[in-house]
Amino acid sequence: MFKRAILTELEKWSNKSPRKPLVIRGARQVGKTTVVTQFAQYIYLNLELPNDRRPFEEFSTIEELVQTLFFIKNQSQSKRDKTLLFIYEI
Repeated sequence: MFKRAILTELEKWSNKSPRKPLVIRGARQVGKTTVVTQFAQYIYLNLELPNDRRPFEEFSTIEELVQTLFFIKNQSQSKRDKTLLFIYEI
């Protein structure tokens, strides 16, 4: 597998403080998901799935939402500041 140029841009983005949300757009089957999996630890959310969508419909604070997402996806919060929320099918 080759290193994609976008990985360099993602590294620059990740080193910024504060960071703004990042949207990766592109045609189907061009490697958006592959880039995310190569780049960092992530939580994958598909908002077409009721179990992934439900926390967004029921949270009262951002902190509660984040804690819920880490819990339902069985992810450790110890690396929370380095974990991407990869939201698919918005």
